[in-house]
Amino acid sequence: MSTRTTHLDITGMSCANCSASVGDAVAALDGVSRADANYATDEATVEYDPEATSLAAIYDAIEDAGYGAVSETATVAITDMTCANCADANRDALASVPGVVDADVNYATDEAQVRYNPAETSLSALYDAVEDAGYSPVRENEAGDGEGADGESGGSDESARDAARNAEIRKQLRLTLFGAALSVPLLFFLVDNLLLGGAVVPDRLFGVGVHWVAAALATPVQVVLGRPFYVNSYKALVTNGRANMDVLIALGSTTAYVYSVAVLLDVVAGSVYFDTAALILVFITLGNYLEARSKGQAGDALRKLLEMEADTATLVDEAGTEREVPIEDVAVGDRMKVRPGEQVPTDGVVVEGQSAVDESMVTGESVPVEKAEGDEVVGSTINENGLLVVEATKVGADTALQQIVQTVKEAQSRQPDIQNLADRISAYFVPAVIANALLWAVVWFAFPEALAAFVDWLPLWGQVAGGPAPVGGTVSVFEFAIVVFASSVLIACPCALGLATPAATMVGTTIGAQNGVLFKGGDVLERAKDVDTVVFDKTGTLTEGEMELTDVVAVGEVPDGGAVVEDGTDAATGESTATAEDEVLRLAASAERGSEHPLARAIVDGAEARGLDLADPEDFENVPGHGVTATVDGAEVLVGNRKLLRDAGVDPSPAAETMERLEREGKTAMLVARVPAGADDGELLGVVADADTVKPTAKDAVGQLRDRAIDVMMITGDNERTARAVAEQVGIDPENVRAGVLPEDKSDAVEEIQSDGRRAMMVGDGVNDAPALAVAYVGTAIGSGTDVAIEAADVTLMRDDPLDVVKAIRVSDATLQKIKQNLVWALGYNTAMIPLASLGLLQPVLAAGAMAFSSVSVLTNSLLFRRYDPDGDYRLLGFLRR
Repeated sequence: MSTRTTHLDITGMSCANCSASVGDAVAALDGVSRADANYATDEATVEYDPEATSLAAIYDAIEDAGYGAVSETATVAITDMTCANCADANRDALASVPGVVDADVNYATDEAQVRYNPAETSLSALYDAVEDAGYSPVRENEAGDGEGADGESGGSDESARDAARNAEIRKQLRLTLFGAALSVPLLFFLVDNLLLGGAVVPDRLFGVGVHWVAAALATPVQVVLGRPFYVNSYKALVTNGRANMDVLIALGSTTAYVYSVAVLLDVVAGSVYFDTAALILVFITLGNYLEARSKGQAGDALRKLLEMEADTATLVDEAGTEREVPIEDVAVGDRMKVRPGEQVPTDGVVVEGQSAVDESMVTGESVPVEKAEGDEVVGSTINENGLLVVEATKVGADTALQQIVQTVKEAQSRQPDIQNLADRISAYFVPAVIANALLWAVVWFAFPEALAAFVDWLPLWGQVAGGPAPVGGTVSVFEFAIVVFASSVLIACPCALGLATPAATMVGTTIGAQNGVLFKGGDVLERAKDVDTVVFDKTGTLTEGEMELTDVVAVGEVPDGGAVVEDGTDAATGESTATAEDEVLRLAASAERGSEHPLARAIVDGAEARGLDLADPEDFENVPGHGVTATVDGAEVLVGNRKLLRDAGVDPSPAAETMERLEREGKTAMLVARVPAGADDGELLGVVADADTVKPTAKDAVGQLRDRAIDVMMITGDNERTARAVAEQVGIDPENVRAGVLPEDKSDAVEEIQSDGRRAMMVGDGVNDAPALAVAYVGTAIGSGTDVAIEAADVTLMRDDPLDVVKAIRVSDATLQKIKQNLVWALGYNTAMIPLASLGLLQPVLAAGAMAFSSVSVLTNSLLFRRYDPDGDYRLLGFLRR
């Protein structure tokens, strides 16, 4: 048994018992022979058998015990990958590095996402592993940590990656142009031979045999364009022990070229295929060029997002002195001046000024958001009009923008489960294609007449060169077998299969990010469409999450002697009694000024918004569970429930109907009474009511979910009456409301909902609802800007808008439709074309062109998906669904 020792930095330990808990949790894993945690050093040492357990399992055990193990995440850009098998080879190479927790490689983005233990390995070791596997990593910021590798500032790192991709595009273009220049005459030779019977091109050109001219033109193409395929094939077969796309291309072109050389040297009899050998490489290289360009276009949205980061910030000190510094020099706590039209340099909170800020780049919301002192702002958003002073709260890789980009990249690296089908096929695809090509070449060589008769019986076109000589064709049986072999290996396209899922996932996650919807992974993107029940937390999700003054009703004799009724109009004169209601509110707010309770703050804020002049209360007393009393303008004012008034000798019954009506509406109603100085009995003045108001889009969101045949439920800690009132406002059925549920019991409620097989999406604030989000089929955190808890859920909604729940489901549904389109095309292409080539119906050069077109078409189909707007359902070709 081989053992490996790893040293981990542990977070969250506060005593010796914590270290014992960590050690016990890890020691319980199969394959762990030793697990020691040291509280004094916050470190753990683990000896384990890598064949029996993994570093990822050790990290999971520590996290399940309630602690953390330090890790870093690096994004490694990789060039030279040509198919999904290359991605598998790089993943295996990275995963084998000691200290790597997990590794995912995405062929569509040419990037690897690697989580590793910085105490055990380094970014340089990851680069070396990629190189040892025969590929080329883009080495960037090796001296920095993992976050730096992710593009902490988005500056040099991203430019290094872009430079590598642009260099690859230029390289493929140069090779294509070089090959095309030499192959144009060869293409003319091919057309003359196939369509004109050789009537145009003479046997000799400039005194040299035309076959020697073809060899002179094809040989440089074979050497220059073929070299990358030969090198990659060698690395794949010898270094990694697996066959990839390059092996098929090298086999096909080399077969045609070597056979032609043998014919030219009179080693065998037959025709030459120099034109075919060269054009194969030109078509494939052209396909690689188009594919590289398409991959670059698919990632444009994220790169443009990073390019929008501010380069500098204007810092302001306590004396008001300003100085401009690079964004990298901004630290948490620095104060920055942001003028109209400028970008907010980094995430922060407004400490001075008022303005509207355009947050569309982060949330997708086109309407600027008003910001004032105390409001949070997101880095890189645009200050529209006013002057702001912002105190930095997050910098570098911790900013919302960087977190969004990193979340999307990680999502693109975590593929949907449907990708497992493609992976299983790809793993055996190339060996199966080679075996199939060899089989049919041998069968054609052994039984040419029987096979030719069978093919002639099929309702298809004629065979290449009329078939082998025994059935009247123009080529020998051996030559025909060579043609079948070359066509069969060249027509197969594992690239299309490998690109089908990641290309669509990349575009889908980007569409989500552009609309303020972040998916944690392709697996989440796949699951969201299958949700049949959406469970909303009430406070802060369907409602605004803040109490607001909603009603002021005068029901008795106000201090100025005016008798009023509930509708605010004098019964006798019909004149407005707004001043009476204002007086009720003024007295209530003056009394509540001494309280910090949210209900009190809502009353005070409502009075101030009306411009009322509040008095300073005296003899303030908070009566727990009942209300407050205070002396205002020399009289005792009471604000609270019925018991508070009865204890003071005030009859609350005149307001009974008003109280019941407001409470039925889910509002918190409070009686307002006044006991004049020296009086034994007080007088009822009116009622004020607060409520957590429903968000404007909540009812529309519930309606759209129900239109999709999705059940909508609500969980809240509020009382039954308030919960049902909110449910009625937004359109949730009363039987789907669960009230009085404590935060710690919400996860049990979600599990109960899912116990009958439901697939529930829990939508909450991402912090208090974290346990419920974790147990849900899909956990969705709703928030805004830097408030959002990105780590708390599978899906994160950057805006405080319930309608984005519908958007998330739509993006998921649309992406899976696009993946299925790609897979149907990729599988259908290979299923149809490989038999045609095996039956001798395709020229090798046409097979190569079709193969190149197949992978490019999958990418093009995915790029067209970028036009999708999740405000509506996805429709294929604008009118066909699915």
